[in-house]
Amino acid sequence: MSNMLAEEFPLDDNLIYLNHAAVGVWPRRTRDVVVAFADENMRRGAADYPEWMKIERELRGRLKRLLGADSVDDIALSKNTSEALSLIAYGLDWMSGDNVVSSNQEFPSNRIVWESLHSQGVALRQADISLDDPEAAMMNLCDERTRLLSISSVQYGTGLRMDLNRLGRFCRDNGILFCVDAIQSLGALQFDVEACQADFVVADGHKWMLGPEGLAVFYSRAEARNLLKLQQYGWHMVERAGDFDAMEWRPASSARRFEPGSPNMLGIYALNASLSLFEDVGMDKVEEAVLGRAEALMSWVDSESQLELITSDQTGRYAGIVTFRDKRLDVQGHAALYRKLMAAGLICAHRAGGIRFAPHFYSDVSDIAGQWQKLTA
Repeated sequence: MSNMLAEEFPLDDNLIYLNHAAVGVWPRRTRDVVVAFADENMRRGAADYPEWMKIERELRGRLKRLLGADSVDDIALSKNTSEALSLIAYGLDWMSGDNVVSSNQEFPSNRIVWESLHSQGVALRQADISLDDPEAAMMNLCDERTRLLSISSVQYGTGLRMDLNRLGRFCRDNGILFCVDAIQSLGALQFDVEACQADFVVADGHKWMLGPEGLAVFYSRAEARNLLKLQQYGWHMVERAGDFDAMEWRPASSARRFEPGSPNMLGIYALNASLSLFEDVGMDKVEEAVLGRAEALMSWVDSESQLELITSDQTGRYAGIVTFRDKRLDVQGHAALYRKLMAAGLICAHRAGGIRFAPHFYSDVSDIAGQWQKLTA
């Protein structure tokens, strides 16, 4: 496998790429597909559009398998996570006094959209998940007026991994809709949407799925998507898409009802190619490698007296993100350290008051101690 991964990820020699929690690296196969698709468009236009549609169907199948969904009918293609969350927030029929429960560590995409419902009398309740039992903290904020619980599978700053199955059981038992922002786990960890009983799952493809920006997956359980009023309309979201002469129409029964117009074919070709790599490798092996690299980084942090882990090293509480701080530095000091690391070619992020590393399954972190010493000297 090492030879294959070296061929798929020919990174510049002067780069150490540990930033898949922000924007991931494309595999070679994805680059090749995009180049070939651009060339085809230049030479043949849309003469082979039926083949394009075949690739679109192929991508939906890959996303279905990645999520562990029952049917491709549950899979919609969205522009990004924020759009998918907005379709949920503004599709549900709210009543004044309703509330949404989330956490106090969410990326703005999974906060602002719920805060925007304040004008409809809907409150956002944010649980403090820095406590010993983050799921209990969220469940304790729920009451008879809680319509939806929305949580990131893995927190973008601290790297905290949530027990989705536990939250899903609670929501199902209490008649609460369950929404998962899976952008920090899809492509890094195995996912089972049936086991966690999610009603909605959203995730952009440009992080751990190694795809382009501008294309996301929006999963909706059939019973749940029927609760959403449509906000966008067009030729592509009707049941008989392609029958342009029909005067009568109705929304597609599948999740395609959330796709009003022409699909992002360039993004579809790219993401489909990227996901083919995960199927070639196997998500079980990908997860094992991601967790192994996270564990190696956490062990290194623990071995450095001046460094302190922000990410939990408790089994089941971490994924691919490892965030840590230098005890000698304040927030401004960490911002300066981040800039220094980036300038030296160690691609990372400044999050949660520290430095965030996010290696993928192909990343080499075997000499992180030596690299860190050289770059921070």
